[in-house]
Amino acid sequence: MSVSIRLRRIGKNPKKNPHFRIAVYQKTVNRDGRCLEELGFYSPIEGTVKMKKDRFDYWVSKGAQPSETVKNLVKKGK
Repeated sequence: MSVSIRLRRIGKNPKKNPHFRIAVYQKTVNRDGRCLEELGFYSPIEGTVKMKKDRFDYWVSKGAQPSETVKNLVKKGK
């Protein structure tokens, strides 16, 4: 099972106010499909990142590949 850590958009209303969840997915699932676990929250408008760092480290140790955006958010959150 190939696993990735990527963003899931949840803020659709009102428009131009996006919010994202940081989630673990199988590689074959689309962006807003069913995730294995939600690890955190990201709001680009406010610039806030809230993440369960221990669960992120767990998934990375099991072989999950974070996307480039998630890698940058993890660096920013430290």
